[in-house]
Amino acid sequence: MDIHIGIVQSMKEIDVELPDGADRDQIMGEVEAALAGDSVLWLTDRKGRRVGVPASRIAYVELGRSSSERVVGFGAA
Repeated sequence: MDIHIGIVQSMKEIDVELPDGADRDQIMGEVEAALAGDSVLWLTDRKGRRVGVPASRIAYVELGRSSSERVVGFGAA
């Protein structure tokens, strides 16, 4: 699953590719808890790297599909 995090007052966003077994509802819960507690959102990517984003700097969060679910080619829906 891919997650895109927009940062306040920045044109760039943070892109994290989460492991295939990542639970969408669990990730959403972690994001909401970080935002409610004004703490740091910590995510672990596919390669085991930890990414921390201060909740106060988060503008938006977009949860996407996993890279294995992407459809490429003609007639892709």
